[in-house]
Amino acid sequence: MSSTGFRRTFLTLLACSSLALTACGSGDEDDSASGKTRITVNCMPPKSAKVDRQFFEEDIAAFEKQNPDIDVVPHDAFPCQDPKTFDAKLAGGQMEDVFYTYFTDARHVVDINQAADLTPYVKELKSYETIQQQLRDIYTVDGKIYGIPRTGYSMGLIYHRALFEKAGLDPDQPPATWDEVREAARKIAALGDGTVGYADYSAQNQGGWHFTAELYSQGGDVVSADGKKATVDTPEGRAVLQTLHDMRWTDESMGSKQLLVINDVQQMMGSGKLGMYLAAPDNIPILVKEKGADYEDIAIAPMPGGEATLVGGDGYMFNKKATPEQIRAGLKWLDHMFLTPGDGFLGDYARAKKNDAPVGLPEPRLFSGAADEKDQQVKQANANVPVENYQAFLDGNQDLEMKIEPPNAQQIYSVLDGVVSAVLTKEDADIDQLLKDASGKIDGILARS
Repeated sequence: MSSTGFRRTFLTLLACSSLALTACGSGDEDDSASGKTRITVNCMPPKSAKVDRQFFEEDIAAFEKQNPDIDVVPHDAFPCQDPKTFDAKLAGGQMEDVFYTYFTDARHVVDINQAADLTPYVKELKSYETIQQQLRDIYTVDGKIYGIPRTGYSMGLIYHRALFEKAGLDPDQPPATWDEVREAARKIAALGDGTVGYADYSAQNQGGWHFTAELYSQGGDVVSADGKKATVDTPEGRAVLQTLHDMRWTDESMGSKQLLVINDVQQMMGSGKLGMYLAAPDNIPILVKEKGADYEDIAIAPMPGGEATLVGGDGYMFNKKATPEQIRAGLKWLDHMFLTPGDGFLGDYARAKKNDAPVGLPEPRLFSGAADEKDQQVKQANANVPVENYQAFLDGNQDLEMKIEPPNAQQIYSVLDGVVSAVLTKEDADIDQLLKDASGKIDGILARS
């Protein structure tokens, strides 16, 4: 799954009609006759996101001024990738020259032979060696580089500081174990008046996504290291479901309404009726700007359990039909837009602050070494949110293993959705049987992949 922050993506210079679709896709001529290299890119913010779109336009205009031999044609897309059309667009040769992908797409795009090998060119990407190694590895398949990371996220425990205080809990000492989460949830739910201690998703594949995160936090995994067998029918898997069952039915700390999805839970937290839920830091501005919360009340801690956390994110890959000139131009564009510490579309913190965008959220760090230090310095100098509310998350993440989503994630999440929803809606749900059945279904998915 993606995190929930807006996936940032210039007014398209050439309108694409149904008759001109091929001309607007990848494999276009690179305008060599005009002396320019033309590249199409996607993930441009829609017109409704006025500020983000303005930033994107400004940055592309600045890039083209610095690189007059390159013509960038951006394509409006929100969401940046639609899983329902992604494969069809690839197979139909309609993908942009430089196209957006989730971390979990990397191997699949390579396996179906739709990605350009960037290995001979990546030395021209000035920022490449500054990117965190574990993120670079995601786009490295069989020793070859097929993509460039752009952003990342990791899951943590978002909690409501005011409710913690009201329930007699210390908001500066958030729960570090699942037993502590359970105890805190009990105390928060005891406040009454419809207050829920802990909420979780259990529909639209989001329950399976969270089950995976919770399983990682317990030291378990969804599939084996070779990706061939399910590993959910384990003591760790049972522990996840037993904890959810006990909070729902024994403690009554999860409320009576279930089959929730992310918007439901965000609404509960924003209205001050929820104590805790699992999410990435990019939920925080949504809670404030869309759901009515206050930055001072919202904090985030690392994943309970102390073992691991689920990480995700996105990056760009290149169409296999892209020419060497287009690949070089695309890498220059990525450097300018996303990969210059403290600058560009995602890193110009001074510009973001000036436009009342949140600066200082604890996003996982893209860079390492001196590049990271520079990026953090600029961010801290422009912070406009209570960064102290996120320190526990930053500190705790240093001790956690960072684990990406499993292969065939959406199909697997669909199976696990049923497991989580059963536990949260049926008091007598047979956890052992649910895990056994899920394991068999996941084995079938993996066998077919």
